[in-house]
Amino acid sequence: MATVHDEITPRLSRFVLSQPVFFVGTAPLAGDGHVNVSPKGMGGTFVVLDPHRVAYLDYTGSGAEAAAHLQENGRIVMFCAFEGPPNIVRFHGRGRYVLARTPEFDELRPLFAKEREIGQRGIVVVDVDRVSDSCGYSVPFMDFVGDRDVLDRDHERRDPEFFDAYWQKKNATSIDGLPGVDISPLS
Repeated sequence: MATVHDEITPRLSRFVLSQPVFFVGTAPLAGDGHVNVSPKGMGGTFVVLDPHRVAYLDYTGSGAEAAAHLQENGRIVMFCAFEGPPNIVRFHGRGRYVLARTPEFDELRPLFAKEREIGQRGIVVVDVDRVSDSCGYSVPFMDFVGDRDVLDRDHERRDPEFFDAYWQKKNATSIDGLPGVDISPLS
């Protein structure tokens, strides 16, 4: 049985910030749409903004499902767990997508680690309306070896113009045809 908390407590904050992997779950409103669960990670890319808000950096990737779903309906669930005592933490809430190169992005960006600045396409800010934790008895122990640097190396070899073209070609719509990452205000 889950314990529901009034807010993200300091204990829960320490727990989620120490996890090297978290998962983001979103879905479109259409019943025949695709549910998306994305693993996220890389040190310094997730922050607890206050007892009711969290955020993570979103990097250029193969799709734009979470960005599209958040623009359509805002629903998001974040799952965090893996090391130490068995525990699963869930943040349910409404998220919104803050595009890179906008004033709000520029205000939020200093809250994250300084490295990994290439290839950022946005920040997801989540207003958390339900915080719960429960046993993680069935979650296996995983040994964290380190962050992969493949994305960093890939982005470092790209010209800045690459990202606008990639977003336009690969991230403009979701697999269900919803608007994804809109670069028009960036041009």
